Amino acid sequence: MTKPFKLRYLPLFEQDVAAARDYIARVLQNPAAAMRLVEDVERAILKRLENPLSFQPFPSARPRKQPYFRINIRRYAVFYVVSGNTMEVRRFLYGRRNIPQVL
Repeated sequence: MTKPFKLRYLPLFEQDVAAARDYIARVLQNPAAAMRLVEDVERAILKRLENPLSFQPFPSARPRKQPYFRINIRRYAVFYVVSGNTMEVRRFLYGRRNIPQVL
C-alpha cells in the first residue's frame, strides 16, 4: 500500500487564483461563475492528488529538478510538481498566456 500524497499550495498559486476569481467576479460581473471556477479548481486538484505521477509531465525548455505536471480546467491550467510524497501546486495560469515563458 502506498503512502497518500500531501498537498501544499504555494502563495503564488493562491494569488493567481484570487486574481482570476476577482477578474471574473468584478470585471466580467459574474460572481457565480467565479465561484464555480474556484470550486472546479479545488475539485480537480483533489482528484489529481489521488495519483499525481500517473500523468505526462509538461514539456519544459529549461532543465528542472522536478518536472511540472498540468491539470486543464476550462481555459486555465494548474501546474504542480511532486517532491517525495508532496504534491506542490505552484501556478494557475490562463491557457492563452505564453506558459513556457511564465514557468
